[in-house]
Amino acid sequence: MYQSIRSLLKNIEQDFATIPDARKELLQKISNYIQARYDKNEPINLVYICTHNSRRSHFGQVAAAIAAAYYNIDKVATFSGGTEATAFNPNAINALKTLGFNIISDEKEVNPTYQVKFGNNLSTTCFSKVYDHEANPKADFAAIMTCSDAEQNCPFIAGVALRIGTTYEDPKKSDGTPQQDETYLTRFKQIATETLYAFSLVK
Repeated sequence: MYQSIRSLLKNIEQDFATIPDARKELLQKISNYIQARYDKNEPINLVYICTHNSRRSHFGQVAAAIAAAYYNIDKVATFSGGTEATAFNPNAINALKTLGFNIISDEKEVNPTYQVKFGNNLSTTCFSKVYDHEANPKADFAAIMTCSDAEQNCPFIAGVALRIGTTYEDPKKSDGTPQQDETYLTRFKQIATETLYAFSLVK
């Protein structure tokens, strides 16, 4: 893992105490899902879902990937999707680059695919897609809803083993403002803090 990412995660661990108790109870359910499969040496598939699969759901996918690597939890695969496909938002990409991720694009004009690298042999693949896209698992996965719109507009997700809503405020509200870059960094760190906390409970 890149040293810059490892340092980021060490700092994030110091913020676990800031997570409200009610939120920790919610995150415990994700941890329980991971723990149950980890104990049985079964695949752990996590799908982060938001309306446009452009910001928060990709942040969740990346956060879970680095958490699994950081805590050495094997057989974790992370995905994301939306109720509609758009593209991985440039502001979200820039936030990850600022934090030390190496992001490589296939440079397609519409909805590029990105390799988000956080170590020499550590990466996750991000592109915008609907939650039931062929690239995502079809059964025995956790669906983690990162926005309230997706939670309301996905009344049924086939094959899900756990469905849970951990909604976050959309950083899109800051687009084009002086607060834009800081808002995106803050949102990723919030999502990463809660994701790392859930993974840290797995023993």
